[in-house]
Amino acid sequence: MTATLIWILAGVVLIGLYLSWTAGRLDRLHTRIDAARAALDAQLLRRASVTQELATSGVLDPAASIVLYEAAHAARQAEEDQREVAESELSQALRAVFGDAGQLEEVRAAPGGEEAARELTAAVRRVPMARRFHNDAVRAARALRRHRKVRWFRLAGHAPFPMAFEMDDEPPTALADRSG
Repeated sequence: MTATLIWILAGVVLIGLYLSWTAGRLDRLHTRIDAARAALDAQLLRRASVTQELATSGVLDPAASIVLYEAAHAARQAEEDQREVAESELSQALRAVFGDAGQLEEVRAAPGGEEAARELTAAVRRVPMARRFHNDAVRAARALRRHRKVRWFRLAGHAPFPMAFEMDDEPPTALADRSG
């Protein structure tokens, strides 16, 4: 009788340790999602800021300046539920303006344009990478949260279900070309 009680107690302790480890892992994944989302937000803000600076610098033609400025402003001011759409529209505006290398060369030729082009290129290239890191963390957390043990024992607590950030982040050809 005593041996059976000891085995049951040992089993309960082991199960408790396993559930505690799983809850800790889930908590670390949620922390990773928060950090990745902050990094993504920073890269999106940087892209919009650099785009607005370029649009108001006078190195682009007026039509391109207006298109880029309005798209960047909308991306910076978008509410959370409209953010993905606004950021996608900024990507489309960047592709429309910098669809060919000619516009980028005009920017580079202007005074101070080389630095502006370099900043915009760096910002545009970092967004897809930051989004991929965020969405990978979301995918890992979702996979763990789908396990029965996590649902049955409510190991996720009151944490909201992680959502991926889906947007069009395809960079313009002229800005994505690493040879330039």
